[in-house]
Amino acid sequence: MEERQQDGQMRNPLGTDNIGTLLRRFAVPSVIAMLVGALYNIVDQFFIGQRVGSLGNAATNIAFPLSISSVAIALLLGIGGASCFNLDMGRGEPKRAVSFVGNAITFLILGGVLLCIITELYLEPLLLFFGSPEDVLGYAMEYTRVSAIGFPMLILSTGGGHLIRADGSPRYAMLCNMVGAVLNVFLDWLFVFGLNMGMAGAALATIIGQYIAGGMAIWYFCHYKTVKLSWKHLWPKGAMIGKILSLGAAPCFNQLAMMVVQIVLNNSLKHYGAASIYGASIPLACSGIVMKVCQLFFAFIIGISQGLQPIVSFNYGAKNYERVKKAYLRAIVTGFGIAIVAFGIFQLFPRQILSAFGEGTELYFQFGVRYFRTFMFFTFLNFVQPITSNFFTAIGKPVKGIILSLTRQIIFLLPLLVLLPLWKGIDGILYTGPIADFLAFAVCTFMVAWELKKQ
Repeated sequence: MEERQQDGQMRNPLGTDNIGTLLRRFAVPSVIAMLVGALYNIVDQFFIGQRVGSLGNAATNIAFPLSISSVAIALLLGIGGASCFNLDMGRGEPKRAVSFVGNAITFLILGGVLLCIITELYLEPLLLFFGSPEDVLGYAMEYTRVSAIGFPMLILSTGGGHLIRADGSPRYAMLCNMVGAVLNVFLDWLFVFGLNMGMAGAALATIIGQYIAGGMAIWYFCHYKTVKLSWKHLWPKGAMIGKILSLGAAPCFNQLAMMVVQIVLNNSLKHYGAASIYGASIPLACSGIVMKVCQLFFAFIIGISQGLQPIVSFNYGAKNYERVKKAYLRAIVTGFGIAIVAFGIFQLFPRQILSAFGEGTELYFQFGVRYFRTFMFFTFLNFVQPITSNFFTAIGKPVKGIILSLTRQIIFLLPLLVLLPLWKGIDGILYTGPIADFLAFAVCTFMVAWELKKQ
């Protein structure tokens, strides 16, 4: 086995090429793919804000937990399947590795169909549960009823991108998302401005792009490079899906934690906003814009963590621990540089960012600027948690990855969202972000330092 591993490492550039070169090769296309994915939501927000106004922006924020759910399913199966595949390839077991890819594809499709059906059947109670005020509900239902049709292909293209990158084709994974996103921009302009279709037009533009991206992923799976993927590999196997779920649980839980927090946050903003000078809708609209813009920052960070995954998984499977450490530290240094730039932008230009998404009252801009500067104050620290959580998943230690994925959102932010507003009202909501970011950073730093010391 050792000899096979060494031979496999000699044949595979993941075990021999320069770490910095590998990280750029895998991370840059992944970052671009994540940016493109973030643009799906931001482009909708931009056109809706310009044509429909702040109530439309609030509606997309109300529907956002369903988008997070789609990404959670995609990461659960996509990262889980890719990690299992790369670990087995590093161990020199390609015949077993290919079945992980096939099982992941099957459950990506099933998960998307199931989420679509649940959303269409229970749309209104779901949106009310997510915190929709009465004046926003109609817009949210119009948007979500159409966008839910795209969930199967959104999940397949997002999760499938990880399987395509694991096969050594990060550029094609990037291309899938880019084609869909560019088409989405054009169709958003056509449907929302040209045909005046409002919320439904923005949603229709999005799902058309998602189906194009999903179709490109399906084409690639029919031409997988490092192993031959056939119909028999798509048949579900309990042991394999269990392993996929265990290694994909950390990034999935991170997204589910975001969804839970988003729901609690929406309801808190609605409740405490109504009791403030801002009203219920202004905080929801501003929060939606801030969260979507922050997706651009996290697209870089998550893209780096995804680019790190095949490098770390292969070398850990091949027992080349020095390369594992070097790859992680290179990712952290890169993430820190990006985080510093994002921090400066959020602190210096919040009003300009808000203005890009439509006009609003002075109260609207006042709250939005405070939200940017306060809630996102520790942007220069909160890059550590996504990279470190995915690092533990990539080396086959899902329990630690799950714990870290829950630190910011569930362990710290959720209790703070319940407690601080009782004392400080809507201002208390703003303070929850930086406190949770700092505590999550401290826990991640301790756990990864201990792990690297052991290696």
